[in-house]
Amino acid sequence: MHTGPRNAKDKKEKVMTSNISSVLKIIAGNLRWIFISAIVIGAPILAIAQDSSHNHDHEVPAKLVQVVRENTAQFLNVNNLRGTGYAPAFGCVSGPDHGAMGIHYINMGLVGDGALDERAPEALIYEPVGKARRLVGVEYIVDATIWLAAHDNAPPQLEGQDFQFVDAPNRFGIPSFFELHVWAWRDNPQGAFVDWNNNVSCEGQ
Repeated sequence: MHTGPRNAKDKKEKVMTSNISSVLKIIAGNLRWIFISAIVIGAPILAIAQDSSHNHDHEVPAKLVQVVRENTAQFLNVNNLRGTGYAPAFGCVSGPDHGAMGIHYINMGLVGDGALDERAPEALIYEPVGKARRLVGVEYIVDATIWLAAHDNAPPQLEGQDFQFVDAPNRFGIPSFFELHVWAWRDNPQGAFVDWNNNVSCEGQ
């Protein structure tokens, strides 16, 4: 019986099969490594991107808040109000059921001019801490009758923020007016432009 050539052929096929199997294992191993590497490398990038997006709103305040900070930083020290036309009025204002505004230092010359300038708020708001005062925000105030007559009955806005209308009679005993609070120096959980701030108190006076 002649088996020599067949045995040689079988051995050659086994060697080829073994080589192909080894190559496939190497390819599979490389693909697995590439896939795992992509996950490991890609995961931190996604996490960083999500963290950056999540923190963005907290790090960058609204434009009007930035403007207020830039133009009132010198009044963080209440003593710097001397000679500027600002004077305390109404005492410390607390909310009807929550929060407070604080003590309004009002410039009556700005209140009565019928105009609005984001760089010069009509009132600066301080929280009393004993005899000290902490600047927490500002309030823009304009006489409603004067403003509406000069602006075709359109209510005021600053940097896209709508003013609130306060009719007369009111707790301040002044004619109807438009107002907008900006809590530039004290975070307000309800928003930077909401009237009452739960993080402000009159209890420290």
